[in-house]
Amino acid sequence: MISQWQLRAAFAARLSNMYGREVPAYSILVNVSRDVNEDVLRAKGADAERLGSISRVSAERHGAIRVGTPQELQQAARIFGAMGMYPVGFYDLREAASSSVPVVSTAFRPVTDTELARNPFRVFTSLLTSADPRFFDTDLRSRLETFLADRELFSPELLALADRAEAEQALPETQAEHFLDLAVAAFELSQEPVDKAWYETLERVSAVAADIGGVRSTHINHLTPRVLDIDELYHRMIERGIEMIGTVQGPPKWTGPDVLLRQTSFRALAEPRTLRLPDGTVTKGALRVRFGEVEARGIALTRAGRALYDKLLTMVDHKKAAQPHTPRSDLACSVWTEHMPSTEQELAAQGLAYFTYDLAPEHLRTSLRPPASMADLVEQGWVRAQPIVYEDFLPRSAAGIFQSNLSVQGMRNRDHEGSAYDAARLSGAIDRDVLDPFTLYGQQQVLSIARIAGELDLKGRFR
Repeated sequence: MISQWQLRAAFAARLSNMYGREVPAYSILVNVSRDVNEDVLRAKGADAERLGSISRVSAERHGAIRVGTPQELQQAARIFGAMGMYPVGFYDLREAASSSVPVVSTAFRPVTDTELARNPFRVFTSLLTSADPRFFDTDLRSRLETFLADRELFSPELLALADRAEAEQALPETQAEHFLDLAVAAFELSQEPVDKAWYETLERVSAVAADIGGVRSTHINHLTPRVLDIDELYHRMIERGIEMIGTVQGPPKWTGPDVLLRQTSFRALAEPRTLRLPDGTVTKGALRVRFGEVEARGIALTRAGRALYDKLLTMVDHKKAAQPHTPRSDLACSVWTEHMPSTEQELAAQGLAYFTYDLAPEHLRTSLRPPASMADLVEQGWVRAQPIVYEDFLPRSAAGIFQSNLSVQGMRNRDHEGSAYDAARLSGAIDRDVLDPFTLYGQQQVLSIARIAGELDLKGRFR
């Protein structure tokens, strides 16, 4: 029997091979990421693996797909559920982007320490908000929803195998191979001709909408390796002649702890596609929708830490408006240096980030009797704090990546109110709870603290 995590690892590897064949620049990105990671490991030694072993970091990927309807999202959830991946987090990219990005998203991923350590593959999955009148008037919405209802992204055979794998938490080897073949094929770029007039109708509203609703299939939009020094990777890609977007999204490069997530990408490529013209003839053309993203992950922040992060982003925005000729990265670095705690210990002491805790070797302890607070246990050498890696995404950064790869800004009618989408609505659509990432990180931290309290016999007096 092939277990869920083995299905997940095999799917991630096969998807990466497939995407590398379809988008050769992605293979360059993977190779440069590997070289940078090896260089960082040689330079920093064990410190380079503080946020994950080099084997995990090297194998780590996140994919991104886009679907058009709640039913398609529900079917995608079944496929990812077969591989032990759960929907985590709700992201509204409509509000995070200044250009037209009419999608809301969640990310399917493993949620336990054990499963994340085995393979942390994630898929950022976006749903087209066809009911939002700011983007789609009544006539276009009707045409779009009719088009989407008439297509099939995932075959009944694939969905049946997915349901079996989720129910039994494994598949026999033969069925597992068939499931993987069908699942990878579902995300390949289709060779079916694209209706040029229909695609362009949607593209005038949003290039993202056209990528979702202008074709009769879905595909991997990008596949993202993880790198230990994203700034070094950015420069090396440019040196290789790869056109990158203008910036690294997320927190700035600075001398303090890496937190949350930093992302960048090479620009979307003009890929050859066949187009069907109104008279039925087929011609050659190109569409620019897929790009190569890369990420560097940091420490997961608590709700208070995220509130501070959002506050600092706003401060940087204000400074940039007042100093338009100063590079944003320089302004952000100065703001972070002034307002963000500069050590992991400070982040933990102020309740701004999540950590797990383990007993340290006895020779590190500076007192004979364990203190009753976690801060003192760490300070006196009884316990070692290990930062929890941020496994999720940032809506502003995701929107920034999407926006940086659009050739046109699209249209948005600001005379209308946006339709309501939230985590509860997505949960109802896919018939499974969209999990709260803060809750997941908090549970990891609380369980480790409870274990320490039990091991040191501090129950009842631990604070």
